[in-house]
Amino acid sequence: MVQERTLPKFDPATAQITKEEGLVLYEDMILGRFFEDKCAEMYYRGKMFGFVHLYNGQEAVSTGVIKAMRPGEDFVSSTYRDHVHALSAGVPAREVMAELFGKATGCSKGRGGSMHMFSAEHRLLGGYAFVAEGIPVAAGAAFQSKYRREVLGDANADQVTACFFGDGAANNGQFFETLNMAALWKLPIIFVVENNKWAIGMAHDRATSDPEIYKKASVFNMVGVEVDGMDVLAVRAVAQEAVARARAGEGPTLIEALTYRFRGHSLADPDELRSKAEKEFWFSRDPIKKLGAYLIENNLADEAELKAIERKIQAEIDEAVKFAESSPEPDPSELYRFIFAEDE
Repeated sequence: MVQERTLPKFDPATAQITKEEGLVLYEDMILGRFFEDKCAEMYYRGKMFGFVHLYNGQEAVSTGVIKAMRPGEDFVSSTYRDHVHALSAGVPAREVMAELFGKATGCSKGRGGSMHMFSAEHRLLGGYAFVAEGIPVAAGAAFQSKYRREVLGDANADQVTACFFGDGAANNGQFFETLNMAALWKLPIIFVVENNKWAIGMAHDRATSDPEIYKKASVFNMVGVEVDGMDVLAVRAVAQEAVARARAGEGPTLIEALTYRFRGHSLADPDELRSKAEKEFWFSRDPIKKLGAYLIENNLADEAELKAIERKIQAEIDEAVKFAESSPEPDPSELYRFIFAEDE
């Protein structure tokens, strides 16, 4: 069993969340969970091919960070575990599902599949299959925002970029090189480490000299924050601070969210390396159940309202599957299209 760190304490009374905000967070997390559950079903029925990496258990990180940003304006860079980041960024479930089915109506026109979601409209910079591959891309997006604002004089160019990656990426050279540049240039970027304890089958504690990744920020004179990645309100709170700091020109933040994936590394992984005790420990901290209980206990919602959201999302997922199944395959005549930029 991976050695568990003491989870950061967070007082939910400081969240100052409204009913509307709470329900938005709950709905987004339910969307992510139900979508991924349906992906597992479709994969095992032979509707999806290749590697499919699900996000179950980590929903509080995606929702907490992305919902603290400006939808359609700020940028999001993902990893190969990207479906839920895409959904939180506003990409319609039907477009994400169609992409997983390899259909022309997918958000990447059927070219990207599970690991390469992309949407210019929703400022989703892409899912990246290579570990740490998206980190320098995200820095480029943040650099152009700063350049437009400070050099070209565009007062509206105050976009913030959120860059998601796993604990394994924090041992990659691109992580260190990019954080150094981001700190030097005070880029408006948030580096979000989704530390789910495992890099495929390698336990995090066995792969790094210092398992507390957020402390690496100090080397770059950067703000580093550790947060309970199973508590959406805690994630949202640190994300709001990081976004405000970035937008004010105060530079980047490294957020380490301590979380856990409830399924294997991918749907092809039998998940035999993690102990039953470890999994049960984290299953008991389900972020969706935690938020639901908080909303009810604080009279921000009742059981009926939460169930209504779940029914609404289930209908949306079912419609997404029908849309994907009925959508056309990419036309062979367009095999070489979208490789290079096109004139509008």
